[in-house]
Order: sequence, then C-alpha cells, then structure tokens
Amino acid sequence: MAVKNEDNRNKGKITLDRNILVSIINLAAKEINGVESVCNRHRPWYKKVLNRYDDGVEIKFEKNGALTIDVYINIYIGSNVPDIAYRVQENIRNSLATMVALKPLKINVHIMDVECDKEVADA
Repeated sequence: MAVKNEDNRNKGKITLDRNILVSIINLAAKEINGVESVCNRHRPWYKKVLNRYDDGVEIKFEKNGALTIDVYINIYIGSNVPDIAYRVQENIRNSLATMVALKPLKINVHIMDVECDKEVADA
C-alpha cells in the first residue's frame, strides 16, 4: 500500500511505498540509546511469512487520513522505560517530518522484552 501526500500549492503528488515508511521508523527507533532491537514476536507466524518487511512496525491509515504507528521494541536492562518510549516517539515523529513531511496522529511504543546480557551505558 502506498501513501499519497498531495500539495495543493504545486498540484503535485508524492507516492511513498509502505516499506520506506517502515524502514524510516525502524531506523529512528534503533537510534535511541537503550533500544536493543525492534522485534516482531507479537505477530502471528503467518503474518511474519506473508510480510517479512514489517520488522516490529505496524502502520495504520485511518479513514480521515490520520497515521497511527505501533512500534515493538526490546530494551536493555537498567533503562528508564518512560524516557526511552518518549525519545523513540519524538525521534520517529521528527524523522517522518523531515524525511517525508508526514505527521502521525499517534505513535504507540510497546516494550516487548528486556535484554539482560548488556547494561545500557549512561548517556
């Protein structure tokens, strides 16, 4: 599914592939210190087989044109969960605004697991 962003001033049309949005969101989430990975363990096996490129990101387009994003992440032990969730939301919002001029209505961050092998370094 592609996203259409119309600009009335120039009468132009920009079409973005859903995989581009997923990769921007995925990279923005991984940039945050304390995020171990973006995971897709919450999805049923048949959805993982059919759509291999989602990597823990769900994008929903509402009828009114609003964009809702769900991101599923793993974090390192010793991380401040509310702080990481807020920074992930802000980084995704800023990345989408600067790269493709989209402003999502909601960004939901789901913490799926805590990785105990490595402790997060204080930034």
